[in-house]
Amino acid sequence: MTIEHVLAVIPVRDLSSAALWYERLLGRPADNRPMDTLAEWQVTPSGWVQVTADPDRAGTALLNFAVDDISAHLQDLADRELAVGPVEQVNNGVQLAAVLDPDGNRLTFIGSFRTTY
Repeated sequence: MTIEHVLAVIPVRDLSSAALWYERLLGRPADNRPMDTLAEWQVTPSGWVQVTADPDRAGTALLNFAVDDISAHLQDLADRELAVGPVEQVNNGVQLAAVLDPDGNRLTFIGSFRTTY
């Protein structure tokens, strides 16, 4: 068995307003709108984020994004006027910072702290 794609599904109450928020988060409109209840962004060659209208499950998603430069990424989010939580230092130089979407879904950005010598 070969897995070709990974799809992370984020349930939201209202897809129209959520899609606008995720456009800000990801810096572009959805790559695909295959149905009225779904918006999709391709975030890696084989990884997609799907935002779907599902009011009963809205606010329950946890999604982690590993990024190459967490400082730059968090600055980009701040420039897009998205409220990012505090940066946590965890083991081995890893940093975490989370943002909540309007429904309360938690999106955590993970990166390595790099020191210039």
